[in-house]
Amino acid sequence: MTLRASLRPALVLFAGCLLVLGLLYPLAVTGLAGAAFPAQAHGSLMYADDGSVAGSELIARNVTDPRYFHPRPSSVDYNASGSGGSNLGPTNPLLRERVSASVSALRASGVTGPVPAELVMASASGLDPHLSVEAALVQAPLVAAARNRSAGEVEALVLAHRVADPTPFHPEYVNVNTLNRALDAP
Repeated sequence: MTLRASLRPALVLFAGCLLVLGLLYPLAVTGLAGAAFPAQAHGSLMYADDGSVAGSELIARNVTDPRYFHPRPSSVDYNASGSGGSNLGPTNPLLRERVSASVSALRASGVTGPVPAELVMASASGLDPHLSVEAALVQAPLVAAARNRSAGEVEALVLAHRVADPTPFHPEYVNVNTLNRALDAP
């Protein structure tokens, strides 16, 4: 068999695979995902009252206003284009300094009692919008005071936004983005 004779089937196979696996299959999967899960397939977008995109339910945003729940700290400054962890190990002095500074800031804002770990340590992606119910409840009195609402009212809102994780050994959690939007709802 000559080179030309063996090259033709290889090129036909390559073109066929390129067409099917590089174009048809991705289009089919994208179409099915868009039809079956439209919100998720389009980024779980959140919209402002004027109809403009206000973010995604899946990506935490930097919150500094005391009237809102704060997400986990971010090692990437909440920049979705460069997600990632800090890669600082438990014996690294920089990690200890960050955690200590975060605990001090929480204490200064009025948090008392035990501080849940996720309020002082970033997630692996640096963009996780989820907190345990416990971490949200720790912040509830601060949010209530900043909004001139009762702590019980804000705690009830946290409990109403609980999501049960279907995997074993995971606690219930809240999405900080949707919880903060609910705070502004009439």
